[in-house]
Amino acid sequence: MSDTSWNNYRRLDFISKGRPAILVFPHHARPGNPWIWRTEFFDAFPQADIALLAEGFHLAYLDIQNLYGGPTAMEAMDHFYEQVIHDFKLSPKMILEGLSRGGLFAFNWSARQPGKVAGLYVDAPVCDFKSWPAGLGSGTGSPEDWERCKKVYGLSDFDALAYPGNPVDNLKPIAQAKIPIFAVCGDSDEVVPMEENIQVVEKRFLELGGKIELMIKPGCGHHPHSLEDPTPIVQFALSLFPIS
Repeated sequence: MSDTSWNNYRRLDFISKGRPAILVFPHHARPGNPWIWRTEFFDAFPQADIALLAEGFHLAYLDIQNLYGGPTAMEAMDHFYEQVIHDFKLSPKMILEGLSRGGLFAFNWSARQPGKVAGLYVDAPVCDFKSWPAGLGSGTGSPEDWERCKKVYGLSDFDALAYPGNPVDNLKPIAQAKIPIFAVCGDSDEVVPMEENIQVVEKRFLELGGKIELMIKPGCGHHPHSLEDPTPIVQFALSLFPIS
């Protein structure tokens, strides 16, 4: 266990069932100890994370890289959730932050554990592994990641194409739990095209009665993520944890 700092906030590095994990503490915790759980790329485009720390949120991260939201990742997330709730007395519900391929983790765990998620903030999220990393649509794809992804899920090429558990196919539990989604995307994303990912989610989620807000960045590709001014993301998070 290592106790250091990150952007002038206390950072605790520890191990969760063999995996590196991070918890960053606010200077003054918001009542109820709310937290945001970043599922991928800790410290990349962290504007919203830093702003939420200033609002009293904790920031959590578990290293589940190269697991693409698959079964092993889901089990690791289950354990991490129970660990931080018990050891650090965090809120029983959190915001899941899914940046890029982190969208697979965020959506899949929300569908698996809908009673434990207050909201989803996703940023240029992968919502269908046939789009990325398979690259079977208009996106660039990643052959190396696709081979790893199929192995993680235990799928052949044929079975992967028919797999029914991608986020775009598994939104009903999230909608039924009334978990709102806030999404930020660039309309020129050539890696994770909106029309194959978040726009499919948006259409199907609305049809299921879900609440989703999609903020589109004109002319923006897959990068940069987040917003220069993260106020809309912060306002979404604060709306989920009001102070009575």
